[in-house]
Amino acid sequence: MAQRIKGQEVEVLLLLNGEPVSSATAVQSLSIEQQLDVTAEGYLGETTNRRDEVYNGVAGSMALHMDDPDVFDVVQAIVERATRRAAGTTINIKAALAFPNGELKRVLVEDCYFGSIPMEFSSRTDFGTLSLDFEAASLRYL
Repeated sequence: MAQRIKGQEVEVLLLLNGEPVSSATAVQSLSIEQQLDVTAEGYLGETTNRRDEVYNGVAGSMALHMDDPDVFDVVQAIVERATRRAAGTTINIKAALAFPNGELKRVLVEDCYFGSIPMEFSSRTDFGTLSLDFEAASLRYL
């Protein structure tokens, strides 16, 4: 019987212009969704609709604890790209999934674009959290 993978077997890397951002290591959560729509069309003489799907890209989110001030270099790069002050900046997200049977699968979301970037301090005893919502054209399994 195959063992299921847990979060402890997932390593997440944030890549800025191809280089790993060493400060983004305290990743609390990661969600990646391939967005598809189902279309249906009915035709005369048929008793049910024909279906097809349309691929609409990738969307996701990640939350990380701020354990190093260098993480704001990534935030600054995102803002500079969005305000057209840093052309050519690319930000990728890579997740390495280490399965219990020894197999390794990597998910690479290339050229991510970001929405609002909230920074939250919930209480005196909670760690500060930085959240990144992202979208991209596609992802690759390596």
